[in-house]
Amino acid sequence: MEGLAPIRRRRRPSLTPMIDVVFLLLVFFMLASRFGIDQVVPLPLGGGGAAYSGPPRLVEIGADALWLNGQATAPEALAADLAPLMAAPSDTIILRARDATPLQEVVSVADRLRAAGYTALVLVE
Repeated sequence: MEGLAPIRRRRRPSLTPMIDVVFLLLVFFMLASRFGIDQVVPLPLGGGGAAYSGPPRLVEIGADALWLNGQATAPEALAADLAPLMAAPSDTIILRARDATPLQEVVSVADRLRAAGYTALVLVE
């Protein structure tokens, strides 16, 4: 049996490449994910509730302007312009975004009204 090669022990597969891939994936997902706090905007969507009563309080939000009941108003003056129409801070205010209005504008107006003490904001299409 001289022509036979010596029996070599079978080598175990190396786990190093697999560990490298796992660490690369870990780094990728850590860099690609967002570590922030998502903000919840509590705006009920109108359409299924009771009939609306009271003076009109429609705030239309455009990309660069605001309208209260069809009259142009400045964002800083919106809360003051709404005050004569409100019997209580819990009265309903209807928000409607016009075409091509960024969502951030709607959220900014809602935050401004909430900071002024108005609590019943309804978003409609």
